[in-house]
Amino acid sequence: MNNDLCSISLVFWQHIQPFDFWLLTHINQDWGSSFLDTVLPYLRETLFWVPLYLFLILFVTINFGVRGWWWILGFILVVVCSDMISSQLIKKNVMRMRPCRDISVAQHIRFFVNYCPQSSSFTSSHATSHFAQAMFIFLTLRHIIGKWSWLFFVWAFLIAYTQVYVAVHYPFDVICGSLLGCGIGFAVTKLFHKQIGMLSLVK
Repeated sequence: MNNDLCSISLVFWQHIQPFDFWLLTHINQDWGSSFLDTVLPYLRETLFWVPLYLFLILFVTINFGVRGWWWILGFILVVVCSDMISSQLIKKNVMRMRPCRDISVAQHIRFFVNYCPQSSSFTSSHATSHFAQAMFIFLTLRHIIGKWSWLFFVWAFLIAYTQVYVAVHYPFDVICGSLLGCGIGFAVTKLFHKQIGMLSLVK
């Protein structure tokens, strides 16, 4: 049974690889620029987004009172679930070599970060986590901040795109991570609304 699963998995990745490699090289090389080479690597760093996270903490605690603190706990739950499912569950059971570690691929790409992780390339934990965060923020705050809530998906997309641009992930890893993240964000939001309810501005 295990041999059959391994064979199916091998055939699957063989079919995915040609298109994934083609799109990776286009994103990494043909669609690059000196500006993107300089800016994008910073977008994948958590410290770069600390001001945004601090703003969200202040925004929800000032405007929503006690429910704002529950929102923060919900947000943390989103991050924890994303890491557990993507990094601890999927990556440890679905092994795929990252492009920056594959010798046959690495010679065709540009590499912009100092370290290429040894963990599996599938799925992208950055994409999973940030799309989960974006979905949670969007579904819990869209009635408060309106159309601006869509910008969090743009934010998540830029971070996910950067993972391909710097060649630590294939596009397919990022696409699946993004979809997984949206599912996690949606599930946690449903739980949040059931237990805490809709947020409303403190009067």
